[in-house]
Amino acid sequence: MTIKQISIFLENRKNALSELTNVLAEHKINMRTISIADTSDFGIARIIVDNPEQVQAALERSAYIVKTTPVIAVEIPDQAGSLNNILKILADNNRNVEYMYGFTGHKTGSAYMIIRCTDVPETERVFEANGIRMASQEELINS
Repeated sequence: MTIKQISIFLENRKNALSELTNVLAEHKINMRTISIADTSDFGIARIIVDNPEQVQAALERSAYIVKTTPVIAVEIPDQAGSLNNILKILADNNRNVEYMYGFTGHKTGSAYMIIRCTDVPETERVFEANGIRMASQEELINS
């Protein structure tokens, strides 16, 4: 089960991130999670929201370069070793993690990892075969 992540390309300059969050605030867009990566020239903000199509359209109208990417969200116990277990399953099944980031939900004792692998459908099959629970977009928003 994939979820839609929005990647926004940002100039690596002063106030670029606050300008992005200003656009999101003006459109009353609530992010569930955000990840920022940068190089010397540009950055990429990756966000999970409840209505990715509307958010993408709003950002494009504001002249942002935006891409929607399928990613997988897995729920793991919020305890030592949980991430290692997931990564071991991926490694044992020759899955390459391109990037990942996490956040804790409102549920006590759980965390979510957003994972992007080179072959998302195959990674989903690996998780299913190993009993790893994947979360839906709606679940992440309401977690």
